[in-house]
Amino acid sequence: MNVITINKIKSFKNLKKPFAAITAYDYSSAQIIDLAKIPIILVGDSASMVSYGYSTTVPISMEEIILIARAVSRGAQKALVVGDMPFLSYQASTVSAVKNAGRFLKEARVGAVKLEGGSEVVPQIKKIISSGVPVMGHIGLTPQSVNTLSGYRVQGKTLRSAQKILDDARALEQAGVFSLVLECVPLELAKHITNQLSIPTIGIGSGENCD
Repeated sequence: MNVITINKIKSFKNLKKPFAAITAYDYSSAQIIDLAKIPIILVGDSASMVSYGYSTTVPISMEEIILIARAVSRGAQKALVVGDMPFLSYQASTVSAVKNAGRFLKEARVGAVKLEGGSEVVPQIKKIISSGVPVMGHIGLTPQSVNTLSGYRVQGKTLRSAQKILDDARALEQAGVFSLVLECVPLELAKHITNQLSIPTIGIGSGENCD
């Protein structure tokens, strides 16, 4: 397997067979994932619970996740490593978003970052991308918003909420994300979004029709 680039990930949209993505939190896991030829490793903010013992993804800091991302990047020689931007590392302003995304590339040596949110984070995404950092989007169930969502629930079950998720998917594609995570949305909605977009979708509990 050659080194996985952003363009390579985009090309997976046209594959007949789905590709895989997986989360890792340490050097050894990253090495195993490379051997398995899985093309995307997400250094998830779920490390907040898995590695640090917090109850949600909200408390993890940039310093804590960069420490883990640095180890994963050292272990992964071929897979694209994506750093998950923690809560409040990008929401406050485009300035903080670019600064923290840049820290992931400079300090942790990841290849891209991931942000949760829809149209409300489009300005941050555009600015991060224009600064030279590739961005993966994430809509549907967004764990950093667990308090406003009143828990971990399937999103997009009503016509109105489904339309909002579809609109957000289109907005993120137009903003320039190279791929899009769909977490806990109904199977038919995930299928429709996947068919509508020209970028690959990555499903977490969203059915078999994601890319």
